[in-house]
Parts: sequence; structure tokens; C-alpha cells
Amino acid sequence: MDASNYRRVPVGVVAPRDADDVAAALALCAEAGVPVVPRGGGTSIAGQATGTGVVLDLTRHMDALLAVDPAARTAVVQPGLVLDRLRDAVRPHGLTFGPDPSTHSRCTLGGMIGNNACGAHSVAWGTTADNVAELAVTAYGGTAHRLARGWAGAPAGLRELVEGNLAVLRTGMSGGFSRRISGYGGLDALLPERGADPARAFCGSEGTLGVVTEAVVRLVELPAAPVLVVLGYADEGAAADAAAGLLPHRPLTVEGMAEDLVRSPAGLPRGGAWLFVEMPDEGAARALLRGADALDAALVTDPAAQRALWRLREDAAGTATRMPDGTMAWPGWEDCAVPPARLGGYLREFRALLAAHGLRGTPYGHFGEGCVHVRIDFDLVTREGVARFRTFSEELADLVAAHGGSLSGEHGDGQARAELLGRMYGPEVIALFAAYKDVWDPAGGMNPGILVRPARLDENLRFAVLPRTPFAGEVATCVGVAKCRSTETGGAGVMCPSYRATGEERHSTRGRARLLHEMLAGETITGGWRSPEVAEALDLCLGCKGCRSDCPVGVDVAAYKAEFLHRHWAGRLRPVSHYVLGGLPGWLRLITALRATRAVNAAARRIPLPGLARERALPPLAPVPFTRWWRGRGRAGGPAVGGAPTVAPAVTPAVAPAVTVTLWPDTFSEYLAPEAGRAAVRVLEAAGLAVAVPARPVCCGLTYVSTGRLDRARTVLRRTLDAVGEVPGPVLVLEPSCAAALRTDLPALLPDDPRAHRLAAAVHTFAETLEEYAPHWTPPRLDRPVAGQTHCHQHAVLGDAADRRLRERAGLSGDLSGGCCGLAGNFGFEPGHHAVSVACAEEQLLPSLRAAAPGTAVLADGFSCRTQIAQLSEGHRARHLAELLAEAL
Repeated sequence: MDASNYRRVPVGVVAPRDADDVAAALALCAEAGVPVVPRGGGTSIAGQATGTGVVLDLTRHMDALLAVDPAARTAVVQPGLVLDRLRDAVRPHGLTFGPDPSTHSRCTLGGMIGNNACGAHSVAWGTTADNVAELAVTAYGGTAHRLARGWAGAPAGLRELVEGNLAVLRTGMSGGFSRRISGYGGLDALLPERGADPARAFCGSEGTLGVVTEAVVRLVELPAAPVLVVLGYADEGAAADAAAGLLPHRPLTVEGMAEDLVRSPAGLPRGGAWLFVEMPDEGAARALLRGADALDAALVTDPAAQRALWRLREDAAGTATRMPDGTMAWPGWEDCAVPPARLGGYLREFRALLAAHGLRGTPYGHFGEGCVHVRIDFDLVTREGVARFRTFSEELADLVAAHGGSLSGEHGDGQARAELLGRMYGPEVIALFAAYKDVWDPAGGMNPGILVRPARLDENLRFAVLPRTPFAGEVATCVGVAKCRSTETGGAGVMCPSYRATGEERHSTRGRARLLHEMLAGETITGGWRSPEVAEALDLCLGCKGCRSDCPVGVDVAAYKAEFLHRHWAGRLRPVSHYVLGGLPGWLRLITALRATRAVNAAARRIPLPGLARERALPPLAPVPFTRWWRGRGRAGGPAVGGAPTVAPAVTPAVAPAVTVTLWPDTFSEYLAPEAGRAAVRVLEAAGLAVAVPARPVCCGLTYVSTGRLDRARTVLRRTLDAVGEVPGPVLVLEPSCAAALRTDLPALLPDDPRAHRLAAAVHTFAETLEEYAPHWTPPRLDRPVAGQTHCHQHAVLGDAADRRLRERAGLSGDLSGGCCGLAGNFGFEPGHHAVSVACAEEQLLPSLRAAAPGTAVLADGFSCRTQIAQLSEGHRARHLAELLAEAL
């Protein structure tokens, strides 16, 4: 699978190391009559990166930037090089590669050449074909070609084919515009008056002609200080009508989207639709503003603010996949394009066509070039739904052709649209496409069924093999946009730490979702829920939940892993770690009840615990648990929770507290780090809040969920709900992973218990509690730089906006590390995980601590994060934010 609706099962995958390997593979496959599909990042949305023969994975080894010539403004690249790596390398020279699809953090140069990719800046810098100077290509059978301008290096017969079809090339390919990508849309680059450019013509061939092994690409000058102008219009049609009129201002981008895509229009000017117009400098931006007839406008010069707005656009491919009611929408008609002057009329007719078929979609895209992205809520499961998909596709192809447009405006036709190319091009052009393919690939071994002699658009649909179950529906939501394959560091993002550590597709969010897809299909993975292949891939999932927030469609592999482990080990003896770490709350409660803390600590220092990683020291148990300290702190009285009296504060505030906060004694704050709980009490009371603590042990079930003991988790959670009863106010949970479990896992595991939903809604973080219930309290000033780790569950489920504001008010400057600390609860203590755990910490957290200035406060609200810092860093002791504030009081 790629990022499309299609699935074709290959016979094998080859990861060539160099051009000789590619030639050898192509020669062997030709000898055996096996098809070949070259593949980059697998972000194609039309099915052209899937195949039934041998897939060449060019990302594994052939991913080098071979040379940069800043004077000539060229670079030599291998096909597996990710676009952002090229852009980062040439940025110090003031250069960039012009085409920039929204998948720039994971798409490859080879894939961009295959699709003739464009991106937001193509209005200024053109398509990939416009920026390719030379190509090294190996054909099916192993013959190598070096393509540039002129006929040298072209395959035999290509020049003769062109010279015999000049009339067709000049007339049948006429009426073109910048986004005519469909078919072999660059074939007219071979005309003599256009300089006979086989390299340009090869772009957009979708792997059907040969395999690119090296490319010389042109670079463009990077504007020093681009300015973003956001123009608001009454509706989508008005924005589309206005887009073409902005082109004389020579913008770098003209992107459009409407309010049905932007769920939160904060920061945008008034309007029901917007154009994002990037200009090279502020003077050009102000000139554009004077000439634009918009309802409202904003001029954005701050780079951080620009990035935040662009993120709305870049995540649209995923955002548009979820309809407002939560149902899914799918690719298939992702990037049709029409001449920009006709875009408004086309969009109005397109919306009408959707309505006529009872379909929904949210168009957006490159309005300055008439290219529209959209995902549509097709029913691709039932026979009736698939029939409607075909009928709609045929009618939409006719509509695009009537506007002089292209079925593909940048992503290629693949299987989704190739069958319909005859509605765009006449029969003579279609015949010429076939002849062109045969010159390059007479045996028909390169990516058959794509572009020429195409497969039907309604076969090979990936949904057909899945059972109709809720879990299968969840797994199928992975649309393959592959944001999880990004290796960019910095920022708050978390997904996907294990992929970043191993570089293996099976350890990415997408890879794991697709393996589960195949497990449920039962064709290539036949072990079902006992599958060792799926178990191995999920074993290195840290359960960080980063994919829940960072994946544009919210794929939640941590939840999938819990369900898999639940079924995988059903009725069988589990790994020892599942009992030791999964049952941690029970073990710690028993040790405390037996007053055996000191003995257990001593034994743990000397005797390795069975089933746990030998590289790890177990954190010691606290001599006095938090609730024991709480009960002995003062006189009884005050409000109660679950039948338990609370204790009056040591210092009675001048004004009686208006709000009682229930402080949740989570497993970590109770038995392992009660200093965080004691500090929280000190701060809460200083802020004028009353504190209550449940009388009986409570547990969020996290450790049982993470080890897939879901039935046990439900039992524990019901017991917790019985113990807590009706919570009268906010519930403060200091441990982010426990707070996240109560917010999400609790209602998911007990969906029919109204108490679960009420408790989930009451859960607050430490910073949220102070901000909402003590808004006028002034925290003590620490006035220190801060470093450390934002807990991955906090990032994914809870959010850290309130924490940032509280740190700012307390004078803690700087940002915490994104990513994951790598310990991740039980993950880092399980055998075989230590190397990955350390690699995750080395990505952002440990380097940030090494670079921290003297006097920097080290902050980590998560117990796992604090433990990882203590065990892997030198001389750093991380503390909960509550501890830092309490010390300053």
C-alpha cells in the first residue's frame, strides 16, 4: 500500500545499494518476467507506488546528496534522498529546491521525479520537471541511460517516434498549462522547438519507464525574508476567482482553503475562505495588499507565526481525511487542476457534483495554479458505494476536461485516474503514450497497470480484504501520508520515536498500521492475532501516543498495540515483564502494606529481577508513601472524597478556599516520587485551594493497558470508580501518563459507565488546575533557564499550553525537549529495548541537557522522564514543576 486507496501485494522487496544493484535487479526480473516498481517514501495517493512484482525500496541505501555546486546552482542527488535533507544542506548557500510538496519531510527526490511533484511554490519556481537538468536511468533489463537535453543517451527509437508524431505532439498536447501532469504530460518536451529534452519528458512517468538512479537538479535562490499575506474572502468561489488576478504580482505561493477545512480560524482574517500568498519581501507584500480586493487581510512577517499558519495548510491532507462528524474521507480525486482563470467556476460545479452524488469533501490547494486537493467520503466497501465511486469519477473526469484541465495536477494518475485519461486526451495521444512506453519498456515490466493499459479504478481497493469490524475500521484510517517517517528534529513533535531509532518502515506508525491491516486481511500474514511478524513490529512501539496527536488522521498505535497484546496473549502465559511491570500498582501496594520497602530496595540493588532489562537499575521505593504522609500531616476534618477526611493546611489561609481539588495519588507519586505530591499540596494551598485525597487506593489502569491486560484494566478501573464515587470538583493528576489514561483509556474501556466519562472530564494537570481555579494567584519567581522533557502523553493527549504559561509567569525561560525520553513506562525496562530507549533519549533530550547553561532548572513532570534523565545524564536531577514552585515559596 502507499497513501492511496489501493493495495497490490508484491512478491518481494529489494533495497539496492547502488546503480549496479538496480541494474542487476532489473536484469534478473526481466529474465524471470517479474514486474518492477520503484518506490520512494510511498506517499503517492493514486496507487502508483504499489506493485505485484518486486518493489525497489530506494530510501534504504540510495539516499545520498552526492554534490552541491552553489555557483552553478545545482545538486547531484540519489533517488532516495528526502527533500528536506536536500533543502537543509543547500540553505546555508541561500538556495533551495523549488518544488515543495506538503510531504517535504519524508517524500524523496526520486518520487518527486516520478510524479512530477510541485508543491506550494511551483507558481514561482515550477514543477520538478522544470528543475531537473539530467537523469541517470536504468531500464527494465538493466540498460543504463544518461538523459539531458538532446538525444544522446535516449533509448533507441525515441527520436524516430517523436519525428513520426510531430503533429500529434503539437496539437493533441496543446492547451497545456503549468499543472498538466496527467499521463506522459511532459512528452511535448521532446519537440524540436522545445529543445528535445528527454530528461524533462521522463518526469511524471510514475515508474513505468525505468528507475532513476541519480539526478542533477537545479536550485533556486531562497528569499531572505519572505512575507506571508493572508487574504480573507466571503467564500471559496470568491477566493478562487481572485487567485488568478494576483499572479501579476509575482507571488511565491497562492494557496487557498475554505472554512470547512479550517476548524479553528484563530489568527486568520475575517472571511469564509482564505488565500495564503507568500511574497519575496515586505515591499512586494504591501503592494499586493493595495491591489487585492479582499474582505480582510493580515500581513505576517514573524517566521514563527508564518510556520504556524503554514502548518494548517501542510496538515490539510490529513485534516481533510476526517469529516467534521468523525467519518473518513478518502483520496482518489486528490489533485485535479484547471487553468487558474477557470478555477472559481470549476469549484462551483464540483461542489454541485458532490451534492448530486450525496458526497462530501473539503477542497483546498494551489489556487494560483488551479490545482485543487480534496478527499471525499466515498463508501469504498459496499458494492453500491464502489459503483458510486466509479460513476462519480467518470463524471468528474468529464467536468475537468470540459474546463480544459488535467486529471492530475501534481500527484500523478496511478490507478485512480489512468483509466480515464481518454476523457482528457484524444485517442491519438493515448496511442502515442503507449508507443512511448514501449520504446522504453518493450517487455512491459515497469509498473504495469499504471498510465498505459491501465487497471480499472475500482479494483485492487485496499478495503476489500478487511473484515467489517470496528478494529479493522480503525486500522484502515491510516491513509499512508507517512508523516511518521519524518526524521526532522526540534519542535514539540513526538511521532515516531522507534522509527527514528531504527529507520525500519515496520517500526513507523504507518508500517505498524499496515501490518495490522495485513493481519486482519489474512493473506500475506496468516497467523492472525498470534502473528509473530506483527508482535515483532509492535514490540518496539514505546506507547508514547505521539501518533495520536502528530498523525494528521490520529492513528493511535498505542491503543492498537494494547488491543493486539490483549488478543495475542489471551489464554497463554505472558512474558514475565507483563506480570512484573504490568502489575506494578498491585505489587507496590502489597510491598507497602507489608512494610517491606527497605528490604525490597536492598534486594533490587543486588538481585536482577526476572524478565527485566539487566542494563537498568530499578528506581527505589520511597520510604513513606504520599498518602501515609498525607494522613499523618495534621488534624482531620474538612471535605472528603470517597469517604476519606482531608487534612487542614499547615497554614490556614486568610480567606476560606473556594474550590476543593482532589489530588490523585497515582502509582508513581504515591510509591516512587511522593515528593511531587507533597510539593503540589504546598503550592495548591498557597494558591488558596483546598486539597482532598481519596481514602482508598486508586489506579488509572495505565500499566495494565500498556501490557495489553485489558480485562484486568477494566476491573481495576471499576474498582477505582467505586472508590472515588462522585468527585465534587477538579481532579489533579500529577503524573501525565496517568492523567492521559484517565482522560482517554478510562472512557474507552468503560464506554457505558457514566462515571467514567465524568471522571475523565474532571481530570486536570497541575498547571491547568492553577490556571483555571486559582487564576489570580501569582507564582513565585524563579528567573532561571529551564531544560528537560515534555512528557509524550502530555503532548499527545493533555497539551502543554497551560504549562508554558505557568513557566513564563514563574520566570522559567526556554523550551523543553520534544520527542520522547525513551524510557516510556515499562518499555525501557523490558529486555531488548535498551538500545532503542537510549537512542530516543539521544535524539533531543540528552543533547539539550549537555548544552544547558549552569544554573538551568531541569524539569520533567513524568516519572519515566525523570528516571531516564537520572540514569543517562551526568549530574542532572529533574523535578516536577510542582517541586520547583514549592521550593521557591
